[in-house]
Amino acid sequence: MLELENLGFWCDPVARGGPENMAVDSWLLTQEIPVLRLYHWKGPWGSMGYFGEVEKAGTLLPEVSLVRRATGGGLVDHRNDITYTLVVPRTYGLAKVKGVESYRLIHSALATALESSGHGVELVRHDYDVDSSSCFEKPVEWDLINGQGEKIAGAGQRRTRKGLLHQGSILLRESADESLILKRLAHELARNVSPVDLKPSGESFTELVRQFAADSWQKRR
Repeated sequence: MLELENLGFWCDPVARGGPENMAVDSWLLTQEIPVLRLYHWKGPWGSMGYFGEVEKAGTLLPEVSLVRRATGGGLVDHRNDITYTLVVPRTYGLAKVKGVESYRLIHSALATALESSGHGVELVRHDYDVDSSSCFEKPVEWDLINGQGEKIAGAGQRRTRKGLLHQGSILLRESADESLILKRLAHELARNVSPVDLKPSGESFTELVRQFAADSWQKRR
């Protein structure tokens, strides 16, 4: 396990719309230490991957508002999931390894956190041959599935000159203590975990919100 030395754990208390949530995740790349964020959505939202097709996404999730992520991956319905983000500055080892390896390391830690919270999971060892735009209908290598073979955790990643952005989603059948699961994930990832209270603000943050809300971003494909 490639363990982080320090990690800030942020239970974001503000439910936000899609563009603002995406802006917060990008804004986190300005932090000096890695941050694990647990957050919620204001109203019914779905997010599509960077390469997703907005028309197809709208057909699959007609009852929700949609936002495009900066990361890859499939379409995610956020009405019932646990949504989290891990941001790692580029100076840390986890941000330097290849994408498939960082995905494996993070999801291995998540598997341990879920199992210690009473949720049986298994790491997927290969991509499933499924033709679907929906994230949870198409398990890929190092995703997590339950005992019935259903995918319960997936994520999208992106690397920038500032670091690694990992946006994850967990979908459990039964009710779960999401803050406990994410806290256990934090302790699996890092030697030292500290709660942080962050307040995204300023013109640069406002501009990020505008970028993610722009029609040109939403319909870029």
